[in-house]
Amino acid sequence: MLLAQMKAALGSLDRVERVVKLGVFVNSTPAFTGQPKVANGASELMQDVFGEAGRHARSAVGVAALPLGVAVEVDAIVAVRT
Repeated sequence: MLLAQMKAALGSLDRVERVVKLGVFVNSTPAFTGQPKVANGASELMQDVFGEAGRHARSAVGVAALPLGVAVEVDAIVAVRT
């Protein structure tokens, strides 16, 4: 969904110069500590799509609930070509 939103906002993913940071929020119980492993999927996708420009800083946070009951929410900061 994040890639689709980036494409819709920019017109083309070719305008992404670099993925700067991902924030990954994982709906989880207090005992669950695997948030970084869950976030790896989003990180790997960015690197698969953008290559070296997809390498980024990242945070992975466990939360008690997310909107609409989703399991994971990802946000991104990207540098864009004008």
